[in-house]
Amino acid sequence: MFRVVIPVRHAATRLPGKPLALLAGTPMILHVHRIALRAGAAEVIVATDDERIRNACADAGAEVEMTSELHLSGTDRIAEIAGRRNWPADDIVVNVQGDEPMLPPVLIGQAVNLLAATPGAAIATLASPIELEAEYRDPNVVKVVTRDDGMALYFSRAPIPFDRDGASAGPWSNRAARRHLGIYAYRVSALRAISAAPQAALERRERLEQLRALAMGFSIVVADAIEAPGPGVDTPEDLARVNALLQNRSGG
Repeated sequence: MFRVVIPVRHAATRLPGKPLALLAGTPMILHVHRIALRAGAAEVIVATDDERIRNACADAGAEVEMTSELHLSGTDRIAEIAGRRNWPADDIVVNVQGDEPMLPPVLIGQAVNLLAATPGAAIATLASPIELEAEYRDPNVVKVVTRDDGMALYFSRAPIPFDRDGASAGPWSNRAARRHLGIYAYRVSALRAISAAPQAALERRERLEQLRALAMGFSIVVADAIEAPGPGVDTPEDLARVNALLQNRSGG
């Protein structure tokens, strides 16, 4: 058994109001909620601090809870829900980000199964190969490097790993580069500890909340996604692209 919490806020820096942006006529947050339901979660909860998002979710029949406006990350928002509902320490809760309206539901289950099969890990997450140099150099694309056993070494918006010998040798072909996907499966005990800790220096610099867990010594296990992920939404251009894809899928 696992639960999904989708943490969302209205005041996104690059695309304000993003959760309520219409994709094929439906608010983006509701697309993500439907994906989580199809993954087979015991509960799917939208966690927000905005009444507009709460109302849109409630009107559509989605379970939604209001959380503090002071949270600095989705992890903190989920931890509030876990504490309020007194979820057991060894339960698994999945953070599905609200800007992934084309996430294959099977990837949620993959993250859950990966964490359950890795007793030494506090968090499980997924990655996919980077095929284009533009993605590799894009700071909106988070990269991950891992140990040989799959445990994360570092996450960055910078182009890592850097191929020193191949960097100037013809066409780009850094096959070691992997994109981090916006999904985390947590053990509730680790979630609570991470949320209770202050932000880490690297977390503040990179604006990546998973770096707090690494700074605290928690292990994050990473696997390549078993199905190609759809594009996320960070910018107005992303929104237009995903809207076109969803409209074509629905025949609109």
